[in-house]
Amino acid sequence: MSTIATSMNSRSRRGLRAAIAAVMLVILVVAMALSIKVVKIGSDGDKQVKTFDPAAYGAAQYPKTQAAVESRAVSADTLAAAIAKDQDAAGKQYGVAGGGVGPEMSVKFTGIAGKEDSGVYTVKVLDVPDSVTIRVQTGPAINGTDLRDATGTISFEQFTNQIDYQNAGYAINAAMKKAVLSKVDTGKLTGKTISVVGVFQLVNPNGWLVTPVKLEVK
Repeated sequence: MSTIATSMNSRSRRGLRAAIAAVMLVILVVAMALSIKVVKIGSDGDKQVKTFDPAAYGAAQYPKTQAAVESRAVSADTLAAAIAKDQDAAGKQYGVAGGGVGPEMSVKFTGIAGKEDSGVYTVKVLDVPDSVTIRVQTGPAINGTDLRDATGTISFEQFTNQIDYQNAGYAINAAMKKAVLSKVDTGKLTGKTISVVGVFQLVNPNGWLVTPVKLEVK
């Protein structure tokens, strides 16, 4: 009898454990089901992390940047006179607060391209004092984030991280090169009259490094 009782007790315990395990499994499945939220792709609830595509961003943003710079551009002689009179006031009147130490200034001018140095030309502009040196970037390397910062509408908070924010600047520069500089023989501008619309960061009042959004050879 004791042997039979022991066997029955053993089977009962196994059955109890199996029953408990089954109940726990049901509870787990129900909990998982309740925690799942069905979201339609493309809806407001779709929180999928999109990988930043610099090339696509630059292509989409550059026309907006170009239009903004052209609409704000001030003639170089007017801008030079305003800066010489009061740099801070000129920055507030004509500039856009940038991401660096000075405002972004949109400018337009026609002048004669001088000597080229690593893709940068000095340009002599009529009615701009000799004390002001105007230089224009023509590549192949376009340095800085002036195009990114020129409109005042692009900020770090719009990007996932600092790398994407920095890449946005490079991408806009690349889009400008394709849209503008690829159509110009940038290696043979010395001595030629060029018309430029572009932007520079006002740090040194007597030294402007302009990144163009428009460059034409006359």
